Amino acid sequence: MTNAHSLDTYRLLGRSGLRVSPLSLGAMTFGADWGWGADREEARRIFDAYVDRGGNFIDTANKYTEGTSERLLGEFAGDKRERLVLATKYTLTMRPGDPNSGGNHRKSMVRSVEASLERLRTDYIDLLYLHAWDGTTPVEEVLRAMDDLVRSGKVLYVGISDTPAWQVSRMQAIADLRGWAPLVALQIEYSLIERTVERDLIPMAQEMGLGVIPWSPLGSGVLTGKYTRADLDIGDGAANPAGTRKNLAAANGALTERGLEIAEVVKAVAAESGRTPSQIAIAWTLLNPAVTAPILGARTLKQIEDNLGALDVRLTDDQRARLEKASAVSLGFPHDFLARPIVRGVVFGDVKIAARRS
Repeated sequence: MTNAHSLDTYRLLGRSGLRVSPLSLGAMTFGADWGWGADREEARRIFDAYVDRGGNFIDTANKYTEGTSERLLGEFAGDKRERLVLATKYTLTMRPGDPNSGGNHRKSMVRSVEASLERLRTDYIDLLYLHAWDGTTPVEEVLRAMDDLVRSGKVLYVGISDTPAWQVSRMQAIADLRGWAPLVALQIEYSLIERTVERDLIPMAQEMGLGVIPWSPLGSGVLTGKYTRADLDIGDGAANPAGTRKNLAAANGALTERGLEIAEVVKAVAAESGRTPSQIAIAWTLLNPAVTAPILGARTLKQIEDNLGALDVRLTDDQRARLEKASAVSLGFPHDFLARPIVRGVVFGDVKIAARRS
């Protein structure tokens, strides 16, 4: 019998018919250019461990390890290319002195895609993300350029990452009204440490037909339990991907007193479950029905093998409640306001309404 939680039990990505594994392999760690990634041999072992178990969904970006990530991924894919779903991103600048090298605009998008195709050794990209909102490019320019790439066959599906919910929903509505390629994936930070996306981004994705792809489900490594309060002396860290992993965790806002307190609860649940903290943290993200596939950013074969074990984790109701209590965030206005009994009372009175069927 097929394991319903195995890498080769695929999920549909958003409103599309594209089938992807329930865990995505993150290739940001492919290459040692930033000082903390995997070298070529270790990256190959990570890739093989994932693909040999039926994994097909691999995530990278033009900027990751200064292009080495895409080059290694293209090399490793080889004759397996057709069975893989390769996702990459554009936006981040590859030439800091060139004003049009980065950003969301058409020139940046088209030139980035051409360069990614060359590095990936392929003639099409399965999923292209806008990597981060630049706040300067008209949404119509982004959407039409994406649609042109889809119509040309160089890109099959499009998605968006690290962008405000109101902007994404606006873009999806425009794409639908004009018959342009819709957004099918939303990549966002989501973990027990970062749950503020539950306010608007995740509900928006469910309503608008985007599959949620969480990055950093381990909270920049804090949820693995490897950091202690002695590590807090690093302050805010260096906002530079080429710094140490600890610097990056601090710069991302994960290495804090609150983050360490949440990690302690994760460690306790892991100990009583006979699992690792990493497996517990990843398994928790999979409980959200909006989530399609968390991204695993392993740097060693041992780490990817451990992370894949998250598919076998079964959290009890009590364990889930403890994790969610420790990591809870206020949903803020208007969500908290609308949930108050007095407000629900004046809106619904005594009327009882069954939950909407999916």
